Order: sequence, then structure tokens, then C-alpha cells
Amino acid sequence: MLNVIGRTVVAVLLVMPVGPASADEGFHCGSRIIAIGMTQAEVLEHCGAPTSKTEETVPVRSGPQVVGTTQSSKWTYTSWGATRVLVFDQEKLVAIQ
Repeated sequence: MLNVIGRTVVAVLLVMPVGPASADEGFHCGSRIIAIGMTQAEVLEHCGAPTSKTEETVPVRSGPQVVGTTQSSKWTYTSWGATRVLVFDQEKLVAIQ
């Protein structure tokens, strides 16, 4: 019995990725994949409230000129020892770190 368990553990370890998952793979909330382009409302619907959240006003530049500002938000989700930071420009998800 112990030998079967040992082989199972080794098999699971062999198929697990080494190192952290790439942010390009998306962020999983349950069975849903959260991907670039989703809105804050969609992320909230699937993931619930973030562990923490920061917001800042960021200058928008055209060359050296500041031509306006945009609202940037970073939402942090921590689960199962993994942390993902979702970056929004206005209401749209633009990066997963």
C-alpha cells in the first residue's frame, strides 16, 4: 500500500510545473480563468473581493507631454500560498503579475 502511495506522489510531482505559473496562463478563480481584457465587475463576480486593493491616478503621456490621467487599480488575491496581483486601467484588466 505504501509503495502505491509513493508512486502516486512521485507521478504527481513529475507532472507539476516547476516554479510559479506564468502570468500569461491567466489567473484561476475556482474553475474560471480570469484573463486580460475582463472587467472589474467580471473579476468580482468570479473571484469575490480581493485580499487587498490599491488605487492611484497615473499620468498619460504622449512623448514627453502629459496629456491626461487614468485610474489604475491593483487587486491582490492570495490563496493556497500563491499571490496574484491583477492590474486594471480604468475598469479593464491589463496585466496579471
